[in-house]
This record gives sequence, C-alpha cells and structure tokens, in this order.
Amino acid sequence: MKIIKAEIQNLDDLTPLFDGYRVFYGQPSDIEAVKPFLIERLTKQDTIIYIAYNDDEAVGFTHLFHSFSSVYMQPLFILNDLFVASNHRKKGIGVALMEKAKELCRNLDYKGIALQTETTNPAQHLYESLGWEIDKDLQYFWVKK
Repeated sequence: MKIIKAEIQNLDDLTPLFDGYRVFYGQPSDIEAVKPFLIERLTKQDTIIYIAYNDDEAVGFTHLFHSFSSVYMQPLFILNDLFVASNHRKKGIGVALMEKAKELCRNLDYKGIALQTETTNPAQHLYESLGWEIDKDLQYFWVKK
C-alpha cells in the first residue's frame, strides 16, 4: 500500500471514493456534484487530501481542513473525512491514513488535529486505539442555514 497527497491527476480515482463516503453518511450518490467539489479543493489547495492505493487501486482517503486555535494561537487541522472502501476495511488502511495525517501535523508543528464523527460511527474504537481522545470539556454546537 502507498499513500500520496492527492493532486488533480488523481481526480478519477478519488471521485468514486468520495461519493462512497457521502453515501455512507446517508447522502444520495451524486458523482456530477462530487467532481467539481474535488476539483475546487485540489486546484485551490485549500485542503489536503491523502489517497491510499493498494497496488494500483484507490482504496481510501482522508481529507484535512486548515483551521486555527485562537486560544493557543496556532494552526490545526480538522480531519473532516476518512473513508476506506468496504472491501478493503480491516486491513490497516484507515490506520495508515490517520498516521499520515498525524505525521503531517507533527512535521508542520501544528497544535493538533480535531476529528468530528457521528456517535454511531463504528470506527470510534479505531480512533481511540490510535491515541485520539474524546474532549469532554468542549461541547459542539451547530446552526443550519
């Protein structure tokens, strides 16, 4: 397996994975909407996407968004998306993608990485096994348009 930073030439490999991720979270499949979203991310380089390959097959990705901590006055990442194709799960791909994100965070000397997930997400045990902790001091609020 190899993990690379996604570039525009990886768009065709990344698109079905990203669509599968959205479907996993209850959204309808929409390849036609996924492509322009990913093209914008990859061309603006406003996020970092790592894509995992098993041989030459794209099998998973993680998507990091830049943010900042005002309290610590340091940059941080938000790991917004992590997905491994269902037929490639439990092979260490998710672990490798998360470790790649942590490595980037350390190399850039960022404060850390925040991760938000649904309370029913079965991957929570994975996060905890890799040293991620639930922040019991903060509460998350959301306003929808």
